[in-house]
Amino acid sequence: MSWLDDLEARLETELEGFLRSNPDQEALLAEQERRDRLETLRRRRLQLQEEAERARAALLQLASEIRSWQQRVERARAAGAEELATRAAAHVAGLMEQGRQRWQALSDLGQRFSAVEWELSQLGRQAAGSTAANADTPAGGAATGAGGDLRDAWAAFEAEQELEALRQRIKP
Repeated sequence: MSWLDDLEARLETELEGFLRSNPDQEALLAEQERRDRLETLRRRRLQLQEEAERARAALLQLASEIRSWQQRVERARAAGAEELATRAAAHVAGLMEQGRQRWQALSDLGQRFSAVEWELSQLGRQAAGSTAANADTPAGGAATGAGGDLRDAWAAFEAEQELEALRQRIKP
């Protein structure tokens, strides 16, 4: 193993020890990971929405092109230009196949969007559940209200101090 792997293993061990001795920090870390995942999913949802808008616009453009070529087929047939009408009809068939493929891609995009929405709702439920659990059972039986807020702030301060000390010990 390289020194980087050794350092990473040591940091991981130190973090695990710190989290064991500070369960509140472990909960904060889990909450931060949940928030990070939530933000990632929100960005992904926005990307999917933008991609869907572009796909819809392209599909509408294709539909307009298909209508235009169908009118050309009719004009060619009405003028007796069967060979041109046949070629134009083949082109329309190709455009319609493109349309089917684009509809399928849009459907797949919708499924991916639904999966992201479902995961977002699950994360929202987890957050609501953990918030309700935290509200029901104050840490260490601390008093609620201003005194409880002070105790929570003090516990966070102490944990931050311990974390900073840990960082200082690990620095080369």
